[in-house]
Amino acid sequence: MREPSGEVFDLGYQHYNGPREGRARARKALWMNGVRTALGLGRGSRAKILPVMLFIFAMAPAVIMTLIVSVAGSGETLPTHADYYRVISIVLLLFSAIIAPELLCSDKREGVLFLYLVRPLTITDYLAARVLAFFSITFAFICTGQVILFIGFTLAASEPLNYLRDSWLDIPRFLAAGVVIALFTSLLPLAVSSFTTRRAYATAFVIGVFFISAPLVTGILTESGTNTAPPDELPEQRESLGESEPLVGDAAKWYALLDIRQVPTHVSDLIFDEENESQVAKLVNELPTVIPILWYLLLTAGSGFVLWWRYREMRA
Repeated sequence: MREPSGEVFDLGYQHYNGPREGRARARKALWMNGVRTALGLGRGSRAKILPVMLFIFAMAPAVIMTLIVSVAGSGETLPTHADYYRVISIVLLLFSAIIAPELLCSDKREGVLFLYLVRPLTITDYLAARVLAFFSITFAFICTGQVILFIGFTLAASEPLNYLRDSWLDIPRFLAAGVVIALFTSLLPLAVSSFTTRRAYATAFVIGVFFISAPLVTGILTESGTNTAPPDELPEQRESLGESEPLVGDAAKWYALLDIRQVPTHVSDLIFDEENESQVAKLVNELPTVIPILWYLLLTAGSGFVLWWRYREMRA
């Protein structure tokens, strides 16, 4: 009978004697990985096309608005920092719908989530790093455009120093509004992505939520016959103007909140203390100021809770 035998090879393995950086280092690594994934770094050129296009589309309105201010006369209606957010909101929503699912769906589909959790990481650490990664990119892009806009407005002013003295409060305002918009466009798509392993499904649903809600609200308001006649105007005067009585009455301003795409824009307008001329914004302005703020907080905090709850359920 042959005796079992074995050999021991010295391959030079050594114990790690360096610093133990723990959870903080793991969180940072996961955040950096999320930023690289969202920007397409470390992958092929096709993965970088969308982030580059976002940057171009986010900067172009700032440059164009600066040129308008520099050539327009003093009597013209000039663009503002609040207008910039209204212009790029569609680009940001499309970007978030397409890129955000990449941060979660791939990890679940490839089964690497539990490998992350073998490290000194909790599920909350993982989600916080992913959310912060996407938030950082979105916030950096939109605030870069605002900085370009502010510099352009300052240089275009006849007295740049006077403009700085009179308008320096625009800086904390566009930073605060940037946080509002970036947080909303980060949490909602990630919350949707937590329900599937397929990026295409998550992207389609997020785009549907953002862009179907707008025509839906418009359709409701159109069918309701909403008009802008003063409420105290006599019915016969309204009829003489050819305007129909609204079917939903005061409910129209509540229906306007269902346009999910404009939810962060309403809060941004409040920060800048500017009026939006869109029909939906005018209706929302009829509500108490606290209502659009609470609606924003409900959708944003609710998305964050749903995201955390889904992953806690998976961990269990």
